[in-house]
Order: sequence, then C-alpha cells, then structure tokens
Amino acid sequence: MDYFENLVKTLLEKEYFWVRQSVKVNLTKDEKRKIGKPTTPRPEIDLLVLDYNSNKIIAVEVKSYLDSTGVSYDLLNEEHEIPEGRYKLFSCKNYRETVFNRLRNQLLESGFIKKETEIILGLIAGNVQRNDGEKIENKFKTNGWLFWGPQEVKKRVKELAEMKYENNPYIITAKMLLRNYT
Repeated sequence: MDYFENLVKTLLEKEYFWVRQSVKVNLTKDEKRKIGKPTTPRPEIDLLVLDYNSNKIIAVEVKSYLDSTGVSYDLLNEEHEIPEGRYKLFSCKNYRETVFNRLRNQLLESGFIKKETEIILGLIAGNVQRNDGEKIENKFKTNGWLFWGPQEVKKRVKELAEMKYENNPYIITAKMLLRNYT
C-alpha cells in the first residue's frame, strides 16, 4: 500500500465515491497472448472508483512522483502495440481494452456493476513535469478520462482541513498543517 494512494482514496471517499484499492485483474492465458505478454503477472489497478451518479467505474492510476520530475506527457502520449513502460493502460490501446473487458467480466460476475456501467481511465498525480499539466489535462478531456494534477490534489487536501474532526491520519494532518494558516 502506498501512502499517497491512501491519501487519494480519502479524497475520493470524501466526495462520496466508493473506492477499492489494489484491484487485480485476472487475465486468461488467451488474453495474455492477445496483448503480446503470455507470461505477464496479473495487472493491478491502484484505485477502482465507483461513481454512482454517472454509473461509471474509474480505473485510477495514482502517481505521487513528489521528489522527481513528475508525470511526463510524452510518456503518457506514447502508443505501443505491446504494453511497456510506466503507463501501459494509457499507451497501449489493446492492453487497456483487454484489461477493461476482463475487469468488466469480473465485476459483472460479482454483481458489483450493471451491464450499462462504463469503465474509464483516470490518473491522479502529485507532480507533473514542468509545462505538461495542461497538455495532460487536454489529452484526458479528449479521451473522457479523469485527471487530477497537483493543484487539484492540493485544493482537495486543503478541503480536508475544513472538515469536521474524524480519526483519520490524512484529515488530522491536513488540519494540523493547514488550519488557520491558509
């Protein structure tokens, strides 16, 4: 479990989304061959977010990259036939479709979603490369995907400081750091 993922999970739950963390997708051998990776381990989605109002599942990749150069638009914008790199779900359409089809089947079999439920992709990033935020945001809007960049995350963390007390380390920390100082 990643602390930044847990923080993002708290932020999403505060907005009344239902969230599951570290969801494994059980690809079949045929599906693994179809994506060109017959021995690949099970894909794992950082956060699976159910938006009841829009009847959507959002498969969210969470990248903190706080002490690095950040998420790169160029890497997100690559296109691969066989999944590779850090952003496989974003850069390999065949992989994304195969993983989402299997995920849909898993969720339908468990009774978690309806047949009409749409699955989309999302990215929540604590840091993006300089001047890449707007390009990433535009790419995601064009594709109908969710994107929260660093400013969106900061805004939501500040909102945690204004909440009523809850015994949650992220809310408590936000209160201690931001209350009466913003």
